[in-house]
Amino acid sequence: MTTLEEPLEIGGVTVPNRLYRAPLLECAGNGSEAVDTLIDDLEPAAESGVGLICQGATIVRGDGGCAAPGMTRVHDPDFVSKLARLTDRIHDHGSRIFLQLEHGGLRSMETWHAAYRRENPNLEQLAVSRPPWQLRLLDRLGFLNYDPHVLSTDEVYELAADFGRCAASAVDAGYDGIHLAGANMGIVQQFLSPFYNRREDEFGGDPESRLEFLAVVHDEIRDRAGDVPLITKVPAETAAPPSPVVRRKLSLGDGVEIARRLERIGYDGVVPVQASVVWDMSIVRGEYPDRAWANEQLREGYDEAFGGAHRRRLVAGANWIQSRQYDFESAWNEPFCRRVRERVSIPVLAEGGVRERAEMDRLLGETADAEAAACDMVGMARPFYAEPKLGARLLESAAASREKSPQVLCESCNNCTVPQVTGAPGICRTPSVLRERGELERDGAYERDDV
Repeated sequence: MTTLEEPLEIGGVTVPNRLYRAPLLECAGNGSEAVDTLIDDLEPAAESGVGLICQGATIVRGDGGCAAPGMTRVHDPDFVSKLARLTDRIHDHGSRIFLQLEHGGLRSMETWHAAYRRENPNLEQLAVSRPPWQLRLLDRLGFLNYDPHVLSTDEVYELAADFGRCAASAVDAGYDGIHLAGANMGIVQQFLSPFYNRREDEFGGDPESRLEFLAVVHDEIRDRAGDVPLITKVPAETAAPPSPVVRRKLSLGDGVEIARRLERIGYDGVVPVQASVVWDMSIVRGEYPDRAWANEQLREGYDEAFGGAHRRRLVAGANWIQSRQYDFESAWNEPFCRRVRERVSIPVLAEGGVRERAEMDRLLGETADAEAAACDMVGMARPFYAEPKLGARLLESAAASREKSPQVLCESCNNCTVPQVTGAPGICRTPSVLRERGELERDGAYERDDV
């Protein structure tokens, strides 16, 4: 039996407990206020006792590759060195912080953001292979805009080296570990997925070759950053549209095998995630965000992002359909995590739809009548938008003990996520949730007795 309060070792680094803040879009950018924005966003979770903070996806190159506005780039060592202020603040509270590295590839803003495309007409998407016919069809119909540059073999090695260089800068700035954005349709998933990867060199073909990019990234990080803890998301494309629309995809069994091979390569932890082959609501399951779409103050930003009012309405309509297709499901990655944990000995981190303490206890195998543990750590993302100091309510404390099974306030309404296409910050915008948070603050629910 393992409790949420027990420490966990990941690649030689001890995390003080098994609760983590999963990666989110911080929308901090790289401007003069970026470090302060990141401190404001991330420190409250550490202050509330969360053991591990995973800073949301940061881009390993200076041009292109951002999946959304406001993503922070970490290609410049001088900028990354300034993030030592952030890591120091996290460490002051006894927490650990990992930096997530990413490149969007075909999912980048060069594909879908109309205003960004106009402002950067010469930017090409980095592509693992020629885009599959389904995406080329969306291009011809005007929903997306593809001008891909298929990476040569030498360019793949150079991209892997960029991950290594950024990891080295992060370690110098005090980050405790590196977290690769291996899912959510970014470039790493595009290498892993047979939907995207049709290469004929050492980085494509059979499943082992499609994993080679992550093997080279591992070696680059080890060569440049040393034995820093290294974890990655592992995708299973179980939410992809069915055949005949998508015939080639990563099954749950494929994802389990990827995780097993990653342990053999030398990765220190994995985060199994079930998603689709395209960017949709399979990774943010919940309600249709009607409040966000109806916000008149954001409408101009939506029109700039999607290319006008007509396109905005089409995207909103697709969002409504997907909200029905991917209805909220409690701990939706649990079956995948459970299967992976049966096959690996490295820590398995679970996230996606975890919303109360009792569920965390069950996933960790703490309760007497629980199945074998499904994971070694439990994480949440959107709930931290609703409650930045959520850890104080969930971890064992005087505040938590007042509730039999503390449950997060987040309603999975997604009104926090849609505005981020305009560059708006990731915050809770649901009045009922904000009112309840205010009541909890007045009652001292976010205060810790052990500090």
